Amino acid sequence: MTDPVTGLGNLRRMKVKTEKLIASRADDPAPFTVGVFDIDRFRPVNDLFGRKAGDEILCQVALRISAALPEDATLVRITGDTFGMVLPTCFFEKDADRMGRLLSEVFAAPFDLGDRTVRMSASFGFCQYPFAGNGFDELFDKCESALYQARKGGVGSVQVYTHQMAEEMRRRTQIEQALRKAIAAEEIEAHFQPIVDIRTGAIQGFECLARWTDPDLGPISPGVFIPLAEQANIIDSLTKLLFVKALETAKAWPSDVFLSFNLSSLQLMDPMTGLAVLAMLSKSDFNPRRVEIEITETGIMSDPETAQRIIDEMRAVGIKVLLDDFGTGQSSLGRLRDFSFDKLKIDRSFVSSLGEDPQAEHIISAILYMCKALKLDVIAEGIETAEQAEKLVELGCTTGQGFHFGRPADAQTTLSYFRDAAPQSTAPLI
Repeated sequence: MTDPVTGLGNLRRMKVKTEKLIASRADDPAPFTVGVFDIDRFRPVNDLFGRKAGDEILCQVALRISAALPEDATLVRITGDTFGMVLPTCFFEKDADRMGRLLSEVFAAPFDLGDRTVRMSASFGFCQYPFAGNGFDELFDKCESALYQARKGGVGSVQVYTHQMAEEMRRRTQIEQALRKAIAAEEIEAHFQPIVDIRTGAIQGFECLARWTDPDLGPISPGVFIPLAEQANIIDSLTKLLFVKALETAKAWPSDVFLSFNLSSLQLMDPMTGLAVLAMLSKSDFNPRRVEIEITETGIMSDPETAQRIIDEMRAVGIKVLLDDFGTGQSSLGRLRDFSFDKLKIDRSFVSSLGEDPQAEHIISAILYMCKALKLDVIAEGIETAEQAEKLVELGCTTGQGFHFGRPADAQTTLSYFRDAAPQSTAPLI
Protein backbone atom coordinates (compact mmCIF):
# COMPACT_ATOMS: atom_id res chain seq x y z
CA MET A 1 0.00 0.00 0.00
CA THR A 2 3.01 2.30 -0.57
CA ASP A 3 3.68 4.56 -3.55
CA PRO A 4 7.19 3.80 -4.91
CA VAL A 5 7.90 7.40 -5.99
CA THR A 6 6.89 9.46 -2.95
CA GLY A 7 6.87 6.85 -0.18
CA LEU A 8 3.29 7.82 0.65
CA GLY A 9 0.44 5.42 0.93
CA ASN A 10 -1.71 4.70 -2.13
CA LEU A 11 -5.45 4.72 -2.83
CA ARG A 12 -5.94 1.44 -1.00
CA ARG A 13 -4.43 2.91 2.17
CA MET A 14 -6.74 5.90 1.85
CA LYS A 15 -9.71 3.55 1.56
CA VAL A 16 -8.65 1.48 4.59
CA LYS A 17 -8.15 4.62 6.69
CA THR A 18 -11.53 6.01 5.67
CA GLU A 19 -13.38 2.76 6.36
CA LYS A 20 -11.76 2.46 9.81
CA LEU A 21 -12.86 6.00 10.65
CA ILE A 22 -16.41 5.25 9.52
CA ALA A 23 -16.48 2.07 11.62
CA SER A 24 -15.12 3.86 14.69
CA ARG A 25 -17.87 6.48 14.42
CA ALA A 26 -20.75 4.13 13.75
CA ASP A 27 -22.40 4.87 17.08
CA ASP A 28 -21.61 8.59 16.99
CA PRO A 29 -21.14 9.65 13.35
CA ALA A 30 -19.00 12.72 13.99
CA PRO A 31 -18.03 14.32 10.67
CA PHE A 32 -14.60 14.13 9.09
CA THR A 33 -13.20 15.31 5.77
CA VAL A 34 -11.84 13.49 2.73
CA GLY A 35 -9.99 15.43 0.05
CA VAL A 36 -8.24 15.06 -3.30
CA PHE A 37 -6.01 17.47 -5.17
CA ASP A 38 -4.03 17.47 -8.36
CA ILE A 39 -1.16 19.61 -9.57
CA ASP A 40 -2.22 22.16 -12.17
CA ARG A 41 -0.43 21.92 -15.54
CA PHE A 42 1.86 19.14 -14.31
CA ARG A 43 2.02 17.28 -17.60
CA PRO A 44 3.67 20.09 -19.62
CA VAL A 45 6.37 20.36 -16.93
CA ASN A 46 6.85 16.61 -16.98
CA ASP A 47 7.09 16.61 -20.79
CA LEU A 48 9.46 19.59 -20.88
CA PHE A 49 11.92 18.61 -18.15
CA GLY A 50 11.52 14.83 -18.17
CA ARG A 51 10.09 12.18 -15.90
CA LYS A 52 12.91 12.44 -13.35
CA ALA A 53 12.12 16.12 -12.79
CA GLY A 54 8.43 15.28 -12.58
CA ASP A 55 9.09 12.66 -9.91
CA GLU A 56 11.20 15.18 -7.98
CA ILE A 57 8.28 17.64 -7.96
CA LEU A 58 5.94 14.89 -6.74
CA CYS A 59 8.32 14.11 -3.87
CA GLN A 60 8.63 17.77 -2.90
CA VAL A 61 4.83 18.14 -2.99
CA ALA A 62 4.53 15.11 -0.69
CA LEU A 63 7.00 16.61 1.78
CA ARG A 64 5.41 20.07 1.78
CA ILE A 65 1.82 18.87 2.15
CA SER A 66 2.74 16.31 4.83
CA ALA A 67 4.41 19.06 6.87
CA ALA A 68 1.34 21.30 6.56
CA LEU A 69 -1.28 18.70 7.50
CA PRO A 70 -2.39 17.91 11.07
CA GLU A 71 -0.59 14.99 12.74
CA ASP A 72 -3.64 12.74 12.56
CA ALA A 73 -4.13 13.28 8.83
CA THR A 74 -3.34 10.71 6.12
CA LEU A 75 -1.80 11.77 2.80
CA VAL A 76 -1.58 9.39 -0.18
CA ARG A 77 -0.63 9.55 -3.82
CA ILE A 78 -3.50 8.20 -5.88
CA THR A 79 -2.09 8.26 -9.40
CA GLY A 80 -0.05 10.57 -11.60
CA ASP A 81 -0.18 14.04 -10.06
CA THR A 82 -3.30 13.32 -7.98
CA PHE A 83 -3.11 13.02 -4.19
CA GLY A 84 -5.68 12.16 -1.54
CA MET A 85 -6.19 13.07 2.12
CA VAL A 86 -8.17 11.90 5.11
CA LEU A 87 -8.63 14.58 7.81
CA PRO A 88 -10.22 13.06 10.96
CA THR A 89 -10.52 16.35 12.89
CA CYS A 90 -11.65 18.59 10.05
CA PHE A 91 -15.31 18.75 11.02
CA PHE A 92 -17.00 21.57 9.07
CA GLU A 93 -17.21 22.91 5.51
CA LYS A 94 -15.46 26.12 6.53
CA ASP A 95 -12.63 24.07 8.08
CA ALA A 96 -12.17 22.12 4.85
CA ASP A 97 -12.17 25.31 2.80
CA ARG A 98 -9.63 26.89 5.14
CA MET A 99 -7.44 23.78 4.93
CA GLY A 100 -7.57 23.85 1.14
CA ARG A 101 -6.47 27.47 1.01
CA LEU A 102 -3.67 26.80 3.47
CA LEU A 103 -2.41 23.89 1.39
CA SER A 104 -2.71 25.98 -1.78
CA GLU A 105 -0.30 28.47 -0.25
CA VAL A 106 2.21 25.65 0.21
CA PHE A 107 2.68 25.75 -3.55
CA ALA A 108 3.61 29.45 -3.55
CA ALA A 109 7.35 28.87 -3.19
CA PRO A 110 9.10 27.64 -6.37
CA PHE A 111 10.15 24.01 -6.68
CA ASP A 112 13.89 23.41 -6.91
CA LEU A 113 15.03 21.12 -9.73
CA GLY A 114 18.74 21.71 -9.31
CA ASP A 115 19.70 23.89 -12.25
CA ARG A 116 16.28 25.48 -12.49
CA THR A 117 13.15 26.25 -10.50
CA VAL A 118 9.50 25.96 -11.52
CA ARG A 119 6.33 27.37 -10.03
CA MET A 120 3.33 25.12 -9.58
CA SER A 121 -0.18 25.27 -8.17
CA ALA A 122 -2.85 22.76 -7.25
CA SER A 123 -6.65 22.49 -7.24
CA PHE A 124 -8.45 20.94 -4.27
CA GLY A 125 -11.75 19.15 -3.79
CA PHE A 126 -13.17 18.13 -0.39
CA CYS A 127 -16.25 16.39 0.96
CA GLN A 128 -17.45 15.43 4.41
CA TYR A 129 -18.75 12.33 6.08
CA PRO A 130 -21.61 11.60 6.59
CA PHE A 131 -23.23 14.39 4.51
CA ALA A 132 -21.57 13.39 1.21
CA GLY A 133 -21.82 9.63 1.76
CA ASN A 134 -21.58 6.70 4.16
CA GLY A 135 -18.90 4.69 2.36
CA PHE A 136 -15.50 5.32 0.83
CA ASP A 137 -16.52 4.95 -2.81
CA GLU A 138 -19.33 7.45 -2.43
CA LEU A 139 -17.13 9.91 -0.55
CA PHE A 140 -14.35 9.60 -3.12
CA ASP A 141 -16.78 10.24 -6.00
CA LYS A 142 -18.02 13.39 -4.26
CA CYS A 143 -14.43 14.57 -3.75
CA GLU A 144 -13.77 14.14 -7.46
CA SER A 145 -16.95 16.09 -8.25
CA ALA A 146 -15.75 18.90 -6.01
CA LEU A 147 -12.31 18.78 -7.66
CA TYR A 148 -13.95 18.99 -11.08
CA GLN A 149 -15.79 22.13 -9.98
CA ALA A 150 -12.55 23.54 -8.55
CA ARG A 151 -10.78 23.09 -11.90
CA LYS A 152 -13.53 25.06 -13.59
CA GLY A 153 -12.69 27.94 -11.25
CA GLY A 154 -9.13 28.15 -12.54
CA VAL A 155 -5.74 27.08 -11.21
CA GLY A 156 -5.26 27.02 -7.46
CA SER A 157 -8.98 26.79 -6.71
CA VAL A 158 -10.63 25.07 -3.74
CA GLN A 159 -14.11 23.54 -3.70
CA VAL A 160 -15.98 21.80 -0.88
CA TYR A 161 -18.90 19.54 -1.75
CA THR A 162 -22.00 21.39 -0.52
CA HIS A 163 -25.78 21.11 -0.53
CA GLN A 164 -25.83 23.41 -3.54
CA MET A 165 -23.42 21.14 -5.40
CA ALA A 166 -25.54 18.14 -4.49
CA GLU A 167 -28.61 19.82 -5.95
CA GLU A 168 -26.71 20.86 -9.07
CA MET A 169 -25.51 17.28 -9.57
CA ARG A 170 -29.02 15.94 -9.09
CA ARG A 171 -30.27 18.44 -11.66
CA ARG A 172 -27.42 17.60 -14.02
CA THR A 173 -28.18 13.87 -13.82
CA GLN A 174 -31.85 14.56 -14.44
CA ILE A 175 -31.11 16.70 -17.50
CA GLU A 176 -28.59 14.20 -18.87
CA GLN A 177 -31.06 11.32 -18.65
CA ALA A 178 -33.76 13.40 -20.31
CA LEU A 179 -31.31 14.56 -23.01
CA ARG A 180 -30.36 10.99 -23.91
CA LYS A 181 -34.04 10.14 -24.34
CA ALA A 182 -34.67 13.32 -26.34
CA ILE A 183 -31.83 12.56 -28.76
CA ALA A 184 -33.02 8.98 -29.22
CA ALA A 185 -36.58 10.24 -29.85
CA GLU A 186 -35.27 13.02 -32.17
CA GLU A 187 -36.93 15.68 -30.02
CA ILE A 188 -34.09 18.22 -30.21
CA GLU A 189 -35.18 20.84 -32.73
CA ALA A 190 -33.14 22.80 -35.24
CA HIS A 191 -33.93 26.51 -35.23
CA PHE A 192 -32.44 29.03 -37.62
CA GLN A 193 -31.31 32.65 -37.31
CA PRO A 194 -31.01 34.67 -40.54
CA ILE A 195 -27.66 36.02 -41.68
CA VAL A 196 -28.30 39.05 -43.88
CA ASP A 197 -26.85 41.78 -46.02
CA ILE A 198 -26.99 44.56 -43.44
CA ARG A 199 -27.53 47.21 -46.15
CA THR A 200 -30.64 45.63 -47.67
CA GLY A 201 -31.86 42.99 -45.24
CA ALA A 202 -31.56 40.33 -47.97
CA ILE A 203 -31.08 36.87 -46.50
CA GLN A 204 -27.77 35.24 -47.34
CA GLY A 205 -27.98 32.25 -45.04
CA PHE A 206 -29.14 30.84 -41.72
CA GLU A 207 -27.22 29.66 -38.66
CA CYS A 208 -28.57 26.44 -37.17
CA LEU A 209 -29.15 26.60 -33.40
CA ALA A 210 -30.26 23.76 -31.13
CA ARG A 211 -33.47 24.12 -29.12
CA TRP A 212 -34.99 21.69 -26.64
CA THR A 213 -38.11 21.75 -24.48
CA ASP A 214 -38.54 18.74 -22.22
CA PRO A 215 -42.13 17.84 -21.25
CA ASP A 216 -41.19 17.66 -17.57
CA LEU A 217 -38.20 19.99 -17.23
CA GLY A 218 -39.44 22.68 -19.59
CA PRO A 219 -37.16 24.69 -21.90
CA ILE A 220 -33.48 23.85 -21.42
CA SER A 221 -30.91 26.39 -22.58
CA PRO A 222 -28.39 25.18 -25.19
CA GLY A 223 -25.78 26.75 -22.93
CA VAL A 224 -26.70 23.98 -20.48
CA PHE A 225 -27.41 20.90 -22.58
CA ILE A 226 -24.67 21.26 -25.21
CA PRO A 227 -21.79 21.29 -22.67
CA LEU A 228 -23.60 18.46 -20.89
CA ALA A 229 -23.73 16.48 -24.16
CA GLU A 230 -19.97 16.95 -24.47
CA GLN A 231 -19.32 15.81 -20.91
CA ALA A 232 -21.63 12.81 -21.33
CA ASN A 233 -19.97 11.86 -24.65
CA ILE A 234 -23.21 12.14 -26.64
CA ILE A 235 -22.28 15.26 -28.60
CA ASP A 236 -21.77 13.26 -31.81
CA SER A 237 -25.31 11.86 -31.63
CA LEU A 238 -26.70 15.34 -30.96
CA THR A 239 -24.70 16.85 -33.83
CA LYS A 240 -25.80 14.18 -36.28
CA LEU A 241 -29.46 14.65 -35.36
CA LEU A 242 -29.30 18.44 -35.73
CA PHE A 243 -27.20 18.47 -38.89
CA VAL A 244 -29.47 16.02 -40.71
CA LYS A 245 -32.56 18.02 -39.69
CA ALA A 246 -30.87 21.25 -40.79
CA LEU A 247 -29.88 19.81 -44.16
CA GLU A 248 -33.43 18.62 -44.83
CA THR A 249 -34.77 22.09 -44.00
CA ALA A 250 -32.14 23.86 -46.11
CA LYS A 251 -33.06 21.82 -49.18
CA ALA A 252 -36.25 23.90 -49.41
CA TRP A 253 -34.37 27.22 -49.38
CA PRO A 254 -33.24 29.03 -52.53
CA SER A 255 -30.03 27.53 -53.88
CA ASP A 256 -27.99 30.65 -53.11
CA VAL A 257 -28.83 30.59 -49.37
CA PHE A 258 -26.24 28.85 -47.20
CA LEU A 259 -26.51 26.82 -43.99
CA SER A 260 -24.14 27.66 -41.14
CA PHE A 261 -23.53 24.93 -38.54
CA ASN A 262 -21.44 24.79 -35.35
CA LEU A 263 -19.01 22.04 -34.39
CA SER A 264 -18.12 21.57 -30.72
CA SER A 265 -14.62 21.76 -29.28
CA LEU A 266 -14.53 18.01 -28.62
CA GLN A 267 -15.37 17.20 -32.22
CA LEU A 268 -12.34 19.14 -33.40
CA MET A 269 -10.22 16.63 -31.48
CA ASP A 270 -11.79 13.63 -33.23
CA PRO A 271 -10.00 12.67 -36.48
CA MET A 272 -13.25 11.20 -37.84
CA THR A 273 -15.25 14.43 -37.62
CA GLY A 274 -14.46 15.68 -41.13
CA LEU A 275 -15.39 12.38 -42.73
CA ALA A 276 -18.58 12.20 -40.65
CA VAL A 277 -19.66 15.64 -41.91
CA LEU A 278 -18.96 14.64 -45.52
CA ALA A 279 -20.89 11.37 -45.07
CA MET A 280 -23.99 13.21 -43.81
CA LEU A 281 -23.80 15.65 -46.72
CA SER A 282 -23.52 12.80 -49.20
CA LYS A 283 -26.43 10.89 -47.66
CA SER A 284 -28.60 14.02 -47.70
CA ASP A 285 -27.52 14.83 -51.27
CA PHE A 286 -26.81 18.41 -50.24
CA ASN A 287 -24.35 20.68 -52.02
CA PRO A 288 -21.33 21.13 -49.69
CA ARG A 289 -20.69 24.57 -51.20
CA ARG A 290 -23.86 25.75 -49.46
CA VAL A 291 -22.50 24.74 -46.04
CA GLU A 292 -20.46 26.85 -43.66
CA ILE A 293 -18.99 25.28 -40.52
CA GLU A 294 -18.35 27.47 -37.48
CA ILE A 295 -15.58 26.64 -35.05
CA THR A 296 -14.19 28.55 -32.08
CA GLU A 297 -10.60 29.35 -31.25
CA THR A 298 -10.94 27.40 -28.03
CA GLY A 299 -11.99 24.40 -30.08
CA ILE A 300 -8.82 24.31 -32.16
CA MET A 301 -6.35 24.95 -29.33
CA SER A 302 -6.53 21.51 -27.66
CA ASP A 303 -5.38 19.54 -30.72
CA PRO A 304 -4.32 21.94 -33.51
CA GLU A 305 -3.05 19.22 -35.86
CA THR A 306 -6.30 17.25 -35.80
CA ALA A 307 -8.34 20.45 -36.12
CA GLN A 308 -6.34 21.53 -39.17
CA ARG A 309 -6.84 18.13 -40.80
CA ILE A 310 -10.60 18.36 -40.23
CA ILE A 311 -10.65 21.87 -41.66
CA ASP A 312 -8.69 20.78 -44.74
CA GLU A 313 -10.99 17.81 -45.36
CA MET A 314 -14.06 20.03 -45.30
CA ARG A 315 -12.60 22.86 -47.38
CA ALA A 316 -11.44 20.35 -50.00
CA VAL A 317 -15.07 19.68 -51.00
CA GLY A 318 -16.14 23.33 -50.94
CA ILE A 319 -17.34 23.75 -47.34
CA LYS A 320 -16.46 27.17 -45.96
CA VAL A 321 -14.97 27.31 -42.46
CA LEU A 322 -15.62 30.23 -40.11
CA LEU A 323 -13.73 31.29 -37.00
CA ASP A 324 -16.46 32.15 -34.51
CA ASP A 325 -16.32 34.62 -31.60
CA PHE A 326 -13.27 36.36 -33.02
CA GLY A 327 -11.51 38.66 -30.58
CA THR A 328 -12.32 36.74 -27.42
CA GLY A 329 -9.48 34.20 -27.52
CA GLN A 330 -5.91 34.55 -26.35
CA SER A 331 -4.14 34.42 -29.69
CA SER A 332 -6.64 35.05 -32.47
CA LEU A 333 -4.13 36.68 -34.83
CA GLY A 334 -1.91 33.62 -34.58
CA ARG A 335 -4.85 31.38 -35.41
CA LEU A 336 -5.54 33.33 -38.60
CA ARG A 337 -1.95 32.77 -39.61
CA ASP A 338 -1.82 29.07 -38.72
CA PHE A 339 -5.24 27.90 -39.96
CA SER A 340 -7.16 28.14 -43.22
CA PHE A 341 -10.41 30.08 -42.73
CA ASP A 342 -12.85 31.55 -45.21
CA LYS A 343 -14.69 33.90 -42.86
CA LEU A 344 -14.69 35.10 -39.30
CA LYS A 345 -17.39 36.35 -36.98
CA ILE A 346 -16.88 39.48 -34.91
CA ASP A 347 -17.92 38.61 -31.39
CA ARG A 348 -21.15 40.14 -30.14
CA SER A 349 -19.35 41.75 -27.19
CA PHE A 350 -17.79 44.28 -29.58
CA VAL A 351 -21.01 44.86 -31.54
CA SER A 352 -23.07 45.43 -28.39
CA SER A 353 -20.62 48.16 -27.31
CA LEU A 354 -20.95 50.20 -30.50
CA GLY A 355 -22.12 53.72 -29.68
CA GLU A 356 -21.09 53.31 -26.04
CA ASP A 357 -17.41 52.38 -26.13
CA PRO A 358 -15.19 54.13 -28.70
CA GLN A 359 -12.64 51.34 -28.39
CA ALA A 360 -15.17 48.81 -29.74
CA GLU A 361 -15.47 50.86 -32.92
CA HIS A 362 -11.69 51.02 -33.29
CA ILE A 363 -11.36 47.26 -32.73
CA ILE A 364 -14.03 46.45 -35.32
CA SER A 365 -12.39 48.82 -37.81
CA ALA A 366 -9.05 47.10 -37.25
CA ILE A 367 -10.60 43.65 -37.70
CA LEU A 368 -12.28 44.69 -40.94
CA TYR A 369 -9.06 46.23 -42.28
CA MET A 370 -7.09 43.09 -41.43
CA CYS A 371 -9.68 40.76 -42.97
CA LYS A 372 -9.74 42.79 -46.16
CA ALA A 373 -5.97 42.35 -46.45
CA LEU A 374 -6.29 38.62 -45.72
CA LYS A 375 -9.25 38.28 -48.14
CA LEU A 376 -11.53 36.98 -45.39
CA ASP A 377 -15.24 37.70 -45.34
CA VAL A 378 -16.67 39.05 -42.07
CA ILE A 379 -19.96 38.51 -40.25
CA ALA A 380 -20.95 40.66 -37.28
CA GLU A 381 -23.10 38.86 -34.73
CA GLY A 382 -25.36 40.16 -31.99
CA ILE A 383 -26.80 43.14 -33.91
CA GLU A 384 -29.78 44.28 -31.85
CA THR A 385 -30.44 47.87 -32.93
CA ALA A 386 -30.67 49.91 -36.12
CA GLU A 387 -27.94 52.17 -34.78
CA GLN A 388 -25.52 49.26 -34.48
CA ALA A 389 -26.37 48.13 -38.01
CA GLU A 390 -25.84 51.62 -39.41
CA LYS A 391 -22.48 51.95 -37.67
CA LEU A 392 -21.31 48.57 -38.99
CA VAL A 393 -22.15 49.55 -42.55
CA GLU A 394 -20.36 52.84 -42.03
CA LEU A 395 -17.29 50.91 -40.87
CA GLY A 396 -17.46 48.64 -43.91
CA CYS A 397 -19.13 45.51 -42.51
CA THR A 398 -21.98 44.42 -44.78
CA THR A 399 -22.99 41.01 -43.39
CA GLY A 400 -24.45 40.28 -39.97
CA GLN A 401 -27.03 38.64 -37.77
CA GLY A 402 -28.89 39.44 -34.59
CA PHE A 403 -32.32 40.10 -33.11
CA HIS A 404 -32.61 43.28 -35.17
CA PHE A 405 -32.89 41.15 -38.30
CA GLY A 406 -34.57 38.07 -36.86
CA ARG A 407 -34.63 35.78 -33.86
CA PRO A 408 -33.96 32.05 -34.17
CA ALA A 409 -37.07 30.36 -35.55
CA ASP A 410 -38.23 26.88 -36.49
CA ALA A 411 -38.00 25.30 -39.93
CA GLN A 412 -41.47 26.35 -41.09
CA THR A 413 -40.81 29.97 -40.20
CA THR A 414 -37.63 30.03 -42.28
CA LEU A 415 -39.63 28.87 -45.29
CA SER A 416 -42.08 31.72 -44.79
CA TYR A 417 -39.24 34.20 -45.34
CA PHE A 418 -39.15 33.05 -48.96
CA ARG A 419 -42.74 31.90 -49.49
CA ASP A 420 -44.47 35.05 -48.22
CA ALA A 421 -42.07 37.68 -49.50
CA ALA A 422 -41.39 38.82 -53.05
CA PRO A 423 -37.73 39.09 -53.99
CA GLN A 424 -37.80 42.88 -53.89
CA SER A 425 -39.41 42.98 -50.45
CA THR A 426 -36.10 42.50 -48.64
CA ALA A 427 -35.91 46.24 -47.97
CA PRO A 428 -33.20 47.82 -45.85
CA LEU A 429 -33.78 47.15 -42.18
CA ILE A 430 -31.57 49.94 -40.88
